[in-house]
Amino acid sequence: MPNSKTADLPEELTQSRHLEQNVYFYSLGRKFVDESYDVPEEAKQIMYYSLAIGHHLGVVDCLDAVLKCSGHEYLEWICGLDQSGEAFRKMKGFLVFGEITIYPEHLNMLALAFDRIDSSTQNEKSQQLTSGFIDALGAIHREPTMYMMIRGGR
Repeated sequence: MPNSKTADLPEELTQSRHLEQNVYFYSLGRKFVDESYDVPEEAKQIMYYSLAIGHHLGVVDCLDAVLKCSGHEYLEWICGLDQSGEAFRKMKGFLVFGEITIYPEHLNMLALAFDRIDSSTQNEKSQQLTSGFIDALGAIHREPTMYMMIRGGR
Protein backbone atom coordinates (compact mmCIF):
# COMPACT_ATOMS: atom_id res chain seq x y z
CA MET A 1 0.00 0.00 0.00
CA PRO A 2 2.53 2.59 -1.18
CA ASN A 3 1.75 6.28 -0.81
CA SER A 4 3.77 9.45 -1.31
CA LYS A 5 5.44 9.03 2.09
CA THR A 6 6.52 5.42 1.52
CA ALA A 7 7.32 5.55 -2.21
CA ASP A 8 11.05 6.32 -1.72
CA LEU A 9 11.68 3.87 1.11
CA PRO A 10 14.00 0.89 0.72
CA GLU A 11 12.37 -2.39 -0.21
CA GLU A 12 13.41 -3.93 3.13
CA LEU A 13 10.77 -1.67 4.71
CA THR A 14 8.01 -1.61 2.09
CA GLN A 15 8.19 -5.38 1.56
CA SER A 16 8.76 -6.31 5.21
CA ARG A 17 6.91 -9.41 6.37
CA HIS A 18 6.17 -7.47 9.55
CA LEU A 19 3.80 -5.16 7.64
CA GLU A 20 1.24 -7.98 7.67
CA GLN A 21 1.24 -8.22 11.47
CA ASN A 22 -0.37 -6.17 14.16
CA VAL A 23 2.11 -3.99 16.03
CA TYR A 24 1.86 -3.93 19.82
CA PHE A 25 3.54 -1.35 22.02
CA TYR A 26 4.19 -3.02 25.35
CA SER A 27 5.14 -1.03 28.41
CA LEU A 28 6.58 -2.54 31.54
CA GLY A 29 3.80 -2.62 34.10
CA ARG A 30 5.56 -4.34 36.98
CA LYS A 31 8.41 -6.67 37.88
CA PHE A 32 8.61 -9.41 40.44
CA VAL A 33 11.09 -11.99 41.58
CA ASP A 34 9.94 -15.46 40.62
CA GLU A 35 10.17 -17.39 43.88
CA SER A 36 7.78 -20.18 42.85
CA TYR A 37 10.51 -22.78 43.17
CA ASP A 38 12.70 -23.72 46.11
CA VAL A 39 15.92 -21.75 45.71
CA PRO A 40 18.86 -22.52 47.98
CA GLU A 41 19.81 -19.62 50.27
CA GLU A 42 23.20 -19.15 48.53
CA ALA A 43 21.48 -18.78 45.17
CA LYS A 44 18.99 -16.29 46.64
CA GLN A 45 21.87 -14.13 47.80
CA ILE A 46 23.33 -14.15 44.27
CA MET A 47 19.91 -13.30 42.81
CA TYR A 48 19.36 -10.37 45.18
CA TYR A 49 22.90 -9.13 44.63
CA SER A 50 22.36 -9.23 40.87
CA LEU A 51 19.17 -7.17 41.32
CA ALA A 52 21.05 -4.63 43.41
CA ILE A 53 23.65 -4.12 40.68
CA GLY A 54 21.04 -3.83 37.92
CA HIS A 55 20.85 -7.31 36.42
CA HIS A 56 17.55 -9.12 36.13
CA LEU A 57 18.46 -12.67 37.10
CA GLY A 58 15.25 -14.30 38.36
CA VAL A 59 13.06 -11.27 37.61
CA VAL A 60 9.86 -11.57 35.60
CA ASP A 61 8.80 -8.47 33.65
CA CYS A 62 5.05 -7.98 33.19
CA LEU A 63 4.33 -6.04 30.01
CA ASP A 64 1.01 -4.37 29.17
CA ALA A 65 -0.06 -3.43 25.63
CA VAL A 66 -0.55 0.35 25.61
CA LEU A 67 -0.92 0.91 21.84
CA LYS A 68 -1.79 -1.21 18.82
CA CYS A 69 -1.84 -0.66 15.07
CA SER A 70 -1.37 -2.61 11.85
CA GLY A 71 2.05 -2.93 10.25
CA HIS A 72 0.95 -0.65 7.38
CA GLU A 73 -0.32 1.97 9.85
CA TYR A 74 3.02 1.74 11.69
CA LEU A 75 4.99 2.35 8.49
CA GLU A 76 2.83 5.31 7.53
CA TRP A 77 3.18 6.71 11.06
CA ILE A 78 6.97 6.54 11.22
CA CYS A 79 7.21 8.07 7.73
CA GLY A 80 6.20 11.35 9.39
CA LEU A 81 9.68 11.38 10.92
CA ASP A 82 12.79 12.79 9.26
CA GLN A 83 13.90 9.70 7.35
CA SER A 84 17.56 10.61 7.74
CA GLY A 85 17.21 11.01 11.51
CA GLU A 86 18.07 8.80 14.46
CA ALA A 87 14.40 8.41 15.49
CA PHE A 88 13.42 6.98 12.10
CA ARG A 89 16.42 4.64 12.21
CA LYS A 90 15.38 3.40 15.65
CA MET A 91 11.70 2.97 14.80
CA LYS A 92 12.29 1.25 11.42
CA GLY A 93 14.03 -1.49 13.39
CA PHE A 94 10.62 -3.04 14.00
CA LEU A 95 10.12 -3.53 10.26
CA VAL A 96 13.61 -4.99 9.89
CA PHE A 97 13.80 -7.18 13.00
CA GLY A 98 10.18 -7.58 14.14
CA GLU A 99 10.93 -6.10 17.56
CA ILE A 100 12.57 -3.07 19.12
CA THR A 101 13.11 -2.02 22.70
CA ILE A 102 12.96 1.56 23.89
CA TYR A 103 14.96 2.38 27.00
CA PRO A 104 15.24 5.63 28.98
CA GLU A 105 18.25 6.72 26.89
CA HIS A 106 16.00 6.86 23.79
CA LEU A 107 13.28 9.04 25.36
CA ASN A 108 14.42 12.56 24.53
CA MET A 109 15.43 11.74 20.96
CA LEU A 110 12.12 9.99 20.22
CA ALA A 111 9.85 12.45 22.04
CA LEU A 112 11.43 15.43 20.28
CA ALA A 113 11.25 13.76 16.87
CA PHE A 114 7.60 12.75 17.19
CA ASP A 115 6.67 16.11 18.71
CA ARG A 116 8.12 17.84 15.61
CA ILE A 117 5.70 16.08 13.26
CA ASP A 118 3.10 18.50 11.92
CA SER A 119 -0.18 16.86 12.97
CA SER A 120 -1.93 18.31 9.90
CA THR A 121 0.20 15.94 7.79
CA GLN A 122 -0.95 12.89 9.77
CA ASN A 123 -4.12 10.88 9.44
CA GLU A 124 -6.25 10.24 12.53
CA LYS A 125 -4.56 6.92 13.40
CA SER A 126 -1.06 8.44 13.15
CA GLN A 127 -2.15 11.33 15.38
CA GLN A 128 -3.45 8.82 17.96
CA LEU A 129 -0.20 6.83 17.79
CA THR A 130 1.92 9.96 18.21
CA SER A 131 -0.10 11.14 21.21
CA GLY A 132 -0.18 7.71 22.86
CA PHE A 133 3.50 7.09 22.17
CA ILE A 134 4.56 10.41 23.68
CA ASP A 135 2.39 9.66 26.73
CA ALA A 136 4.06 6.24 27.11
CA LEU A 137 7.51 7.84 26.79
CA GLY A 138 6.50 10.27 29.54
CA ALA A 139 5.61 7.35 31.82
CA ILE A 140 9.06 5.86 31.25
CA HIS A 141 10.62 9.25 32.00
CA ARG A 142 8.78 9.39 35.32
CA GLU A 143 9.80 5.81 36.20
CA PRO A 144 13.22 5.14 34.65
CA THR A 145 13.23 1.42 35.46
CA MET A 146 10.47 1.04 32.86
CA TYR A 147 10.97 0.39 29.17
CA MET A 148 8.85 -0.23 26.09
CA MET A 149 8.95 -3.11 23.66
CA ILE A 150 7.40 -2.91 20.20
CA ARG A 151 6.62 -6.35 18.74
CA GLY A 152 4.52 -7.87 16.04
CA GLY A 153 1.77 -10.39 16.51
CA ARG A 154 -1.59 -11.53 15.28
